[in-house]
Amino acid sequence: MDSLHKLPLKRSQFAPRVLSINTGVVQPLFFNTEANAQFVMSAIRKAPLSGRVMVNRLGIAGDERADMSVHGGLDKAVYLYPHEHYAFWIAARERILHRQEPLSFGSMGENLTTEGLLETELWVGDSLEIGELLLEVTEPRAPCFKFAARMGYPQAIKHMLQSGFTGVYLKVITAAKITAAEIIRVRPGPREVSIADINRQRLKGRQRGLFP
Repeated sequence: MDSLHKLPLKRSQFAPRVLSINTGVVQPLFFNTEANAQFVMSAIRKAPLSGRVMVNRLGIAGDERADMSVHGGLDKAVYLYPHEHYAFWIAARERILHRQEPLSFGSMGENLTTEGLLETELWVGDSLEIGELLLEVTEPRAPCFKFAARMGYPQAIKHMLQSGFTGVYLKVITAAKITAAEIIRVRPGPREVSIADINRQRLKGRQRGLFP
């Protein structure tokens, strides 16, 4: 497996916390096909918010979705992504696109950019407490072509699946306002199905050739 996959994760020495709260609006997202450039409507481009932000049963206030059949809903109200994985994507894009560009908070399309909490530590049914906000882990992200278009290269889907750097979807159990920098407290659920196990099951023969 390529050395990029072995990039060390810089873990925080402090308790897990929220680095940024992000929302997006529906707008054209361009992607290339064999024939020509096309676009689809998407709200994958997220930008950080400031101050106290309301998180209700359907997600972050003001966050839009273009296709509710695959994004959003009660079980996918909030998308969390660990900032530790950003170095992986910066390196991958530099190698494939031959340019080095920083990635700002929200670049993965996530609502919560976090530090100190990885997919390998979470199970379906675990609870996350952020102040008075109570969230429940439901499943890892299954990347689609919109993510590849956002990253700028088609192999990004395979790279997310193979790396396991998927982030997790969350259900809102108790709505509340939160701010960036708040601590995340993990309360174990039944611990029957792990996020890592689901990610492994989704590989389906994509184990080899992370960076061909």
